[in-house]
Amino acid sequence: MSEVNIAKRKEKCENCTKQCNKKQSEDGANSNQESEEVNGQGNEGSQLLLSACLSCDGCLSDEDTLKISQQGLEEVERVLALNKKCDASKHKVLVASVCPQSLPFFAVKFGVDIAEAAHKLCGFLKHIGVQYVFDTTLAAGFSILESQKEFIQRYRRRHHDSHALPMFTSSCPGWIRYSERVLGSLVTPHICTARSPQQIMGCLVKDYFSKQQKLSPEKLYHVVVAPCFDKKLEAVREEFYNSMLETRDVDCVLTSGQIYYLMEQRKVSVEELDSVPLDQVFDCDCRLGDGGDVALVRHDGRGSEGFLEHVFKHAAKELFGVDVQEITYKTLRNRDFQEVTLERDGETLLQFAAVYGFRNIQTLVHRMRKGRVPYQLVEVLSCPGGCLSGRGQAESEGGAGRLDKALVNQMEEIYSSLPVRLPEFNPTLHTLYQDWLEGQDSSQTRKLLHTEYRDKSHGHAQPPHMQW
Repeated sequence: MSEVNIAKRKEKCENCTKQCNKKQSEDGANSNQESEEVNGQGNEGSQLLLSACLSCDGCLSDEDTLKISQQGLEEVERVLALNKKCDASKHKVLVASVCPQSLPFFAVKFGVDIAEAAHKLCGFLKHIGVQYVFDTTLAAGFSILESQKEFIQRYRRRHHDSHALPMFTSSCPGWIRYSERVLGSLVTPHICTARSPQQIMGCLVKDYFSKQQKLSPEKLYHVVVAPCFDKKLEAVREEFYNSMLETRDVDCVLTSGQIYYLMEQRKVSVEELDSVPLDQVFDCDCRLGDGGDVALVRHDGRGSEGFLEHVFKHAAKELFGVDVQEITYKTLRNRDFQEVTLERDGETLLQFAAVYGFRNIQTLVHRMRKGRVPYQLVEVLSCPGGCLSGRGQAESEGGAGRLDKALVNQMEEIYSSLPVRLPEFNPTLHTLYQDWLEGQDSSQTRKLLHTEYRDKSHGHAQPPHMQW
């Protein structure tokens, strides 16, 4: 999604089709692009590119617009400037959480390995006034474990709950936004309720970490560095706002590209930056790197958090007693539409799919409308190639939505060099489940690690002939 243009006049949801067609006409959209039927309707009526729909701010209210306006460099600079003044009552403790998919971007840009890139980035953030810098791998571990648990529960009630399966992953805000506002009740009951890594990190910072620091949550200003503009919209969702304390779990999302632009603005060279180890939300005995630093790890999957692979292996073991070591993908339409199958004695036990990019999501939704989705779980991501290809870091310098393929290839190679660590074997997660959340099945776990996704389509019909 392109960054929202807050100065543009907002149109009501009912006018989206007309406004988007007008916008495409003005932009010279190619009317000969490939189209597919997704509504089971005829060919009459106008065509609408989904990319135009998602990058349009026509369905944002004035309140949404105000919230989004606070998701930029200017707001962070304002907080930093206030901290330099003498009024201690307005001081904020700045905390930055860096998505692991952002680190390969900085490794390429800095010309160093991924560990050094993390240290240089940490050095820059602390240089400008951030007190703590974390990575979000721990939060992603929580999200994966909760997704695994929910899938098992859904699978076991599949015969008496028509909404149990398929289960769709919930970590991609572009997909969530489209599901809630356009697809509605067709999809929303199937979305996994586990919060995304970003929002679980928000809870870790504003709930657990603030208590450790003996600070009220509103005294912390939490910035997330992410590869994706859509994460800004996720951060301002109303359920992630504490009205009593007037604070958000994530106060601001900056893309990797915005951070790099800030470095250029301040004329900071990589060579002059100190290499500073990342901080830890939870201080434990898991320091693995040189000099007492925590070694960077990743989860399974190519360029994302690997929800499909983790849930697949867990479900195979938990439901069928099968220990899956390696996962073999079968490519269907293209590299961004793949499936994974577990078979035994000629019987298909599990069938999952990874569906990336809205052209492939179109195919998925079309099949769902026809009742032809054979999958129990679908990992859905709006960016072709996954999170590494987020437009906040992978767009070419020419813009216009084009990917810098050479940059993406370099980032994929760097990301895959990180060792994989299964969240099941992370002692920090198990300790936090007990010390912070009062157990894996507690009401506190449900409250802080889960949310709800609702039909916000207000009964409006899906615009005809959408193309992904």
